[in-house]
Amino acid sequence: MNGWTGQFLRVNLTTKTYKKEPFSEEFARKWIGGRGFAAKILFDELAPGIDPLGPDNKFIVALGPIAGIPAPNTGKAVVAGKSPSTGGYGDGNLGTRVAEQLRKAGYDVLIVEGRAAAPTMLYIEDDKVEFLPAEAVWGKGTYETNDWIYAKYGKGVGVLNIGQAGENLIRYAVVRSLEGRAGGRTGMGAVMGSKLLKAVVVKGTRPIPQADPAGMKKVGYDDLREVNRIDKKTGWSIQSTNGVLAWCNEVAALPVRNFRKTHHPDAWKCDGERLNNARIATYGCPNCTMRCGITIRDEEGRESELDYENVGLLGPNLEIFDLPPIGSLNYMCDDYGVDTMSGGCVLSFYADAVDHGAAPGDLRFGDSAGFKKLLTSIALRQGEIGDLLAEGSLRAARKFGHGSVDYAMQVKGLEVAAYNCKFIPGMALAFGVSPIGAHHKESWVITFELKQSVRESYGPEKAKKVIELQRIRGGLFESIVACRFPWIENGWSLENYPKYFKLVSGLDWTLDDFWTVADRVYAMIKLFWLREYPGADRKQDYPPAVWFDPTNVDTEGPIAGKHLEYDKYDVLLQHYYDLRGYDRRGIPTRATLERLGLAEEGRAAERFGSLT
Repeated sequence: MNGWTGQFLRVNLTTKTYKKEPFSEEFARKWIGGRGFAAKILFDELAPGIDPLGPDNKFIVALGPIAGIPAPNTGKAVVAGKSPSTGGYGDGNLGTRVAEQLRKAGYDVLIVEGRAAAPTMLYIEDDKVEFLPAEAVWGKGTYETNDWIYAKYGKGVGVLNIGQAGENLIRYAVVRSLEGRAGGRTGMGAVMGSKLLKAVVVKGTRPIPQADPAGMKKVGYDDLREVNRIDKKTGWSIQSTNGVLAWCNEVAALPVRNFRKTHHPDAWKCDGERLNNARIATYGCPNCTMRCGITIRDEEGRESELDYENVGLLGPNLEIFDLPPIGSLNYMCDDYGVDTMSGGCVLSFYADAVDHGAAPGDLRFGDSAGFKKLLTSIALRQGEIGDLLAEGSLRAARKFGHGSVDYAMQVKGLEVAAYNCKFIPGMALAFGVSPIGAHHKESWVITFELKQSVRESYGPEKAKKVIELQRIRGGLFESIVACRFPWIENGWSLENYPKYFKLVSGLDWTLDDFWTVADRVYAMIKLFWLREYPGADRKQDYPPAVWFDPTNVDTEGPIAGKHLEYDKYDVLLQHYYDLRGYDRRGIPTRATLERLGLAEEGRAAERFGSLT
């Protein structure tokens, strides 16, 4: 089977057994890989209602047909499982050598089941699978763990590992790899920790099956050079993702003071220009020629790799505007294995709750030392507050009460990424209907919305654009699997990806073929949510209540006096459902499932809620 290895590797930590399982070309064509494979496996194999932190959950590493192939930004892997943050479907992607090494070992998917009896490292080398003791690094951070693995196996191996946050079952713990790569902010690090799985190490020696390996090699290396040339011309990597911070501040979209404010006069101190000036090193993922990982010295003199999301949420969101203390909080998150986005939102929520008298304590915005101390308490589950905040902002808000749920910046239990949508309806919708919770990766519609001067509209054109971007970002890129930055930042044509797909698989697909698979995957994930939350309705797809609050408006700036309007958002949400072929609850109709080839899955889900 060209384009795929045709095999899953299924590992059981309880019994210390493993087996190779073939999958059909029909399965590959229907789901492509990555998120598609993960969603289908989890829907079929997980019993509804299982504990995400129990042994019945599965930890999945899923790759796609161009993952690991030398071509622009293909060094990505999807990690997935039932989310400890949300209780629904959870996944994320990260740059890692596992993308290439697992495929060279002969597998497109790794499925980890059960729970080890003691801290364990899984070592995979082609047909060999070993269950090795990991007590030497249990309790250690991700940097020390990574160095320990490299010392044993060399820097060429693929590595996934967790820090203390994953070990302590912090519900927003991530999986880490390489110098600064992290993924699975839906709690995939906690899923590994619940299985006592400290690390996965992979080494492969076989060629990845391709229909035209010589053609793919030539095209891939030529295109890597071309993307690098374009990047040097555009200068995107000079400021990298943090180049957007100044723009967000200008257009009133920056998270400041737990998203209470949308801009701040001191934001320039931590913008992309300042970050570039402080740069001491640059890192990137495998097969990347537009590296985005800008590293600075933090307050303790350590190397801390920053991008916009962690600067925005660990900086202005906490009313900290100097890069070294932001870098310190980011380094701590990375070393503990705490998601920087959720981590920043949880810290800001607690400071806001203290400020409003809903929570005990004296933490104040701008107190970088206080935030560092609290972050350690969370990662190690120290004290009552640390233990509670390790559960995430929604669970903590329900405990605190006093209306604090309204300003817990989350959707479905997953904290919001660094775009303040107090008056950006389309981006608020993108957060609301993201299949994993409030993540920006699914549909970054904000630039369309603001550059097209349609900020105030709640019309169907925004819902249509959200779906268009979901098909590309959450569908195409999450399934093939590759990074979206060449397309987003350097204008790399989407038509290149069917070309790569044909060279590796021999299949002559158009982008429309990929959009059909993307719609199928999104509908499948909706059915997963239906099984887990049978009584849930469209309110699951609403952004944080504080964005609708007329008392929480800017008093000056471009959106002075404005906020999201509840009734209009509801209409916008219905536009999205109608275009998707979903009913008023946000569930795919029978006709939609039939059209997408999911009639059988629909029948399996229907006992948890009737379909229309």
